[in-house]
Formats: sequence, C-alpha cells, structure tokens
Amino acid sequence: MLGAVALSLLALPLFAQPIPVQVDGVVSQVGKEIILSSDIAMQREALAREGQTLTDCEMLRELMLEKLLIHHAAIDSVIVAEDEVDENIDRRIEQLVGQIGTEQRLEEYYKKSILEIKQEMRPLMKNQMTAQRMQMTITETLDVTPKEVEDAVAMIPLDSLPLIGTEVSLAQIIVEPKVSAQANQDAIDRLNQLRDRILGGSSFATMAILYSEDPGSNRNGGEYKAIKRGIFVKEFEAVAFNLRPGEVSAPFKTEYGYHIVQLQTKRGEELDLRHILIKPKVEQEDLDAAKNTLDSLRSAILSGALSFEYVAEKHSTDEESRLNGGVMMNPMTTDVRWNVENLDRGVFYAIEKIDVGQISEAALVRLPDGHEIFRVLQLRERIAPHRANLTQDFSLLKNYVQNQRRQAKMLEWVAERKNETYVFIAANYKDCPVL
Repeated sequence: MLGAVALSLLALPLFAQPIPVQVDGVVSQVGKEIILSSDIAMQREALAREGQTLTDCEMLRELMLEKLLIHHAAIDSVIVAEDEVDENIDRRIEQLVGQIGTEQRLEEYYKKSILEIKQEMRPLMKNQMTAQRMQMTITETLDVTPKEVEDAVAMIPLDSLPLIGTEVSLAQIIVEPKVSAQANQDAIDRLNQLRDRILGGSSFATMAILYSEDPGSNRNGGEYKAIKRGIFVKEFEAVAFNLRPGEVSAPFKTEYGYHIVQLQTKRGEELDLRHILIKPKVEQEDLDAAKNTLDSLRSAILSGALSFEYVAEKHSTDEESRLNGGVMMNPMTTDVRWNVENLDRGVFYAIEKIDVGQISEAALVRLPDGHEIFRVLQLRERIAPHRANLTQDFSLLKNYVQNQRRQAKMLEWVAERKNETYVFIAANYKDCPVL
C-alpha cells in the first residue's frame, strides 16, 4: 500500500484481557531477547481487537524482527530516554480515553487504574520505541530526489495508484477558560481542611474515597504502590520523593489540579503513597469570558484588522499548532492534510458548510481529559477525490518510494545481522519463514 511504513512492527499488545496460557514456554530467542508463547497470545488478542489477523508464524516473524533490532540497539548504544517513553505512554492513554469516553470508563473496562495501565505499558512501549529508533538509525540516511520519485511513479500502472478521498487542511485557534483566583484558592482551602482532619486522626484513605477527584485512585483510598521516578509529573514527584513516611504534604499544584500526598513507605527510590486531588472549578463566568475573547478575536480576523496566523501565535493556547500559525498537523501522516472520513465529528460538522478561507463559529469542545475549551477552525484547503498524482500528492508518493528503499535496506541489514546473532526457534515453529 502506498504510504505504508516499510517494515512495520506489530501493534502494542496493550490492554488485552488476561489470556489463559497453559504453558508459557520459550518460543524463540534472539541474542539475549526472549519470546514466550504468551507474547504470541497477547499479539493475537491485540490484533483481534483491531480487526486484524496474522498467523502465528507471521506474528513470530514480526516479534523476532523487533528482538533483533533491540538486541543490536544495545550493542550500538541506541537509547530511548525514559521521559520519551512517558510522553508516548501519555499520548497513548489520551487516545484510548478519546476512544472510550473518560478515564473512569477506561479503568472500569480494563479493571485497572490508569497508573497500573501505564506500568504495564512501560516495558512494551520502551521495546517498541527502541526497535523503531534502531530501524531509523539503519535507514535515516536514505533519501530520494524528485527525479527518482518521478521515475519510480512512472513505473507504476495508473490503475494501481490509490484513489484518495476528499481531503482538507485546517487551522485552529483555541482559547482555554482561565480558572479564577478564587476557584484556585477554594481548592487549596478544601485540601487544607482535609489535611487538618487527617492530622487530627481521620483516615487519609477515607478522605480520598469521599473527596478525591482522581478516578484512578479514589476508590482505592488514593493509594498508589511501587511508584518509581518518571511515572508521575515532575511537580508531583518533587513533593512525594521528599516526604518522610507518614508525613502529609501541604497542598501543591500540577497540571491536573491541587494535591496533598501522604507517604506510606519508601524503599530506596520506590514509594507507596496516597493522594487526594481537587480540581479547581471552571465557573460559567470563566466560560463566558473565554468565549467572548475568542468571538472578539474572530471578529478582528474577519474585519481584516488581524490575520489568523497572528492571532493563533499570540493568543491560541494550543502549543502544537500555535507556532505554526494555527495549522493542524495530522499526527498519522505528519502532513497538513486530513481525510474528511478520519476527522473528529465536531471538526467535521464545524467545517462542513463553510468555504475555503472561512472561519467557523466559536464552539465549546470537551476534551477527553474533561477540560473544556473554545475553538474556531479555518478551512484552508479542500481537495476533491482523485487518483494519486505527482502534482497534488508528491509527499505521499515520495514517502512510498522512500519506504521501498528503506525496506530494501532493512532486508539487507537483517540478512547480515542474523548470521552474527544467536537465534533459537522452538521445534513447533521450525518451519516458519522468519527473519
């Protein structure tokens, strides 16, 4: 398929329901990396959830490729930093929450807290990111010239080029309601009241069950166990790792709201703790002020007094698009084009009846994490359905040609490295065409 990643690794086998495995034997070993029968089962379940099927041999081949990349990443000192893993885990959680509705529903569905989900995700995410980075180091120097793209596309029969549906490019300006100073102080005062009750003998766990607004821990009395650095945001860790056992912190702020923390046990750089989260309330007057601000900015753009790009840079609260004049990048393609069939429903309806260059009305949007924002969208371009061509789809076709080159380079690398790496395959998989 045009535009597909050359040698894609299997999807992260996360959040599958527990799979009964009779015997969890070693299926394969690549260097020091082990593949168990449960790994195959987890991959099968993960792919089934996405409507995909692969044979056990195909899954083993993908897993062995990942392990070969990880093994040589260690040899070549190709490293993925822990904060990069954290960022990717957070993005993955956001995607899952967006699909299922709320964090609480996600936790209920998988019968695990958000923290437990993140902890299970960490080694799998790190393995996948390490393999991908190693793959990038192998192929990063490959590039193709416009002439090479043109020559390669000329060799493809016209009816083999993909049909591309309606696409749009968009820009946005987002204004997030500001929480009032009084609402912040109310949250702090509420936590101080709870802290006083706890210091006076009330149970921290009971207070967390009754009052904490963290859906990931409140029903467990605010408890998180075996906490290591890198799991929570830095402001939280700065407080938690400096408490003494039994000590209750003063209220402090993170991006999620205000907290108090009680340290239960400290084992070196590992903590058991309880916490209570109170989120400052956004009042109706805060929402009204944000909408009025965005309405005024929209009017200034429509009158010609200010450009959309200027307003986005100076006033939008969305960091990803703000410095790009509000232009929204498609994270799936790293391009500015979006297939209308893949747009968020709210975005689709906002631009459905406006012409290119026009700006939508300011609309209230509730994000997956519960935050409320106001947004206007500008339709910058609408591209009618067509068959892929060099004029309109050069980036897509260039990616295709580059991926073909990368795949050839990867196959060459695998052929070389497998002969210098210890490889074991269990007898019942001996006939699989792997590596």
